Amino acid sequence: MAVIVQKFGGTSLADPARIQRCAARAVAAHRAGHQVVVVVSAMGHTTDRLLDLAGALSRRPSRRELDLLLTTGEQTSAALMTMAIHSAGVDAISVSGHRLGIITDPVHCRARIRSIDRQRIAEQLEFGRIVVAAGFQGITEDGQVTTLGRGGSDLTAVALAAALGVNETAGACEIYTDVDGVLTADPRIVPEARKLDRIGYEEMLELASLGASVLHCRAAICAQKYGVPLHIRHSARDGKGTLIMSTPLDTSSLESVAVVGCALTRDLVMVSLRGLPNPLKPRAGAASQAIIFQRIAEAGVFIDDIVQTEVDQRADISFTSPREDLDALQEAVRLALAEIGEGDMAVRSGLAKVSAVGVGMRTHTGVAATMFAALAEAGIGIRNITTSEIKISCIVNEQDGEEALRRVHSAFGLGQLRTAMAGASAGDAVEIEVKSSTTPSAGGVVRP
Repeated sequence: MAVIVQKFGGTSLADPARIQRCAARAVAAHRAGHQVVVVVSAMGHTTDRLLDLAGALSRRPSRRELDLLLTTGEQTSAALMTMAIHSAGVDAISVSGHRLGIITDPVHCRARIRSIDRQRIAEQLEFGRIVVAAGFQGITEDGQVTTLGRGGSDLTAVALAAALGVNETAGACEIYTDVDGVLTADPRIVPEARKLDRIGYEEMLELASLGASVLHCRAAICAQKYGVPLHIRHSARDGKGTLIMSTPLDTSSLESVAVVGCALTRDLVMVSLRGLPNPLKPRAGAASQAIIFQRIAEAGVFIDDIVQTEVDQRADISFTSPREDLDALQEAVRLALAEIGEGDMAVRSGLAKVSAVGVGMRTHTGVAATMFAALAEAGIGIRNITTSEIKISCIVNEQDGEEALRRVHSAFGLGQLRTAMAGASAGDAVEIEVKSSTTPSAGGVVRP
């Protein structure tokens, strides 16, 4: 029997009718002879409402208590989904993250998975039940409840699929959402955006990390590492959606497409540090950089788009971060500057990032020129530019973000692009130790 992992997002579970519709998909897969695991997010805007409640009581709530609060949303969805499956005449059981045996590190609100006890799920599947798992959550070795960060239910689904070996059973991990698949851009901003029939892990990872909310970036990394076949599909409509894979089905047109998608990252802040020690003197410059970014890492803050310049034998460093992390980021930087003993900080908010992604950039010239020309024609200023082998990103003012996305999408002709294909790649590793509580031979460490 194939193992099928189905993940349903919050919009797909927003009311009882939608829950029943998603339950019908799980029941259909079960009756087709498959072993089925369902991973659910919190219903609708439940997570946002819980965060609002916390914010009404505390300006900076304890992350431990936030984790305990937020996990209730997914547990509610899991219980309701199980009831709906029971009503359809199929046996099912709901389980929370700690009952699943998902062990994480102790970083609250952004925990990383360390191990999964797959035997707990396998036993329930052998009983012929559908397992309904509360996504987004786990537990530490000492019993503390943790969450994986916003969008973490995607990661739960892919990690469970890897642990259960869906690729060995001809199964798949199906991510159900409110769009038809992976599109060339956000259709709410770019109406002419097209669905991609298939895309590679590497490009999907870049788009996910840049704001394409159809898949969490850590889920893309995990899927790539363990070769988990991913299908992105609409929860309310039939269709093949988008296949995310390691290699294209057809490489005949691989080099004919330079860019396959664009993304917009909203609500960014830029932190600029000026007057730091000479960057050409390792004991002063490099040591200062190490202190700054170590303190930021200890605060659990993600940063991006780092740029350093040398001015009069002093260093200026700028980087961007989500605005929601600004308080923690500023506190970390203040501590670092106090430790260094020099330098000052300035913060600019109201920024966004528009990006173009495609493995074809490796073999095409003129991609950057096309993007910059499109923004210049629209009168949109660029505050910062970063690039990689398959990505070009420009920091712009927040109010220009949506127009920038539309202009870049049009400049690369993505409104006429119906299918994109991407090649294999090697991404950052995600280690997941898969344990068995009763059968040692079923455990071990899943390795690349």
